[in-house]
Amino acid sequence: MANHKSALKRHRQSLLARARNRAVKTRVRNVIKAVHTALAGGDTAAAESALLTATKILDKAASKKVIHWKTAARNISRLSTVVNKSKQA
Repeated sequence: MANHKSALKRHRQSLLARARNRAVKTRVRNVIKAVHTALAGGDTAAAESALLTATKILDKAASKKVIHWKTAARNISRLSTVVNKSKQA
């Protein structure tokens, strides 16, 4: 590890950012899983509310640059497609 004061500060900052990013990524995975779980249970209303939550969290993660904006858009699109198909069926 570096010995310069600025390098030590940068290391501390990177550890905090890593912890924050890991928490956000875990939350993203959990909300995506919540939509799929609601669909597997056949509860369309719960899936729709989970989709709204997932959309909000994915957009926020993308705006904070934790995940790429195209990754967020792809996940939202796929989740929306699956939920809309379940509503029709």
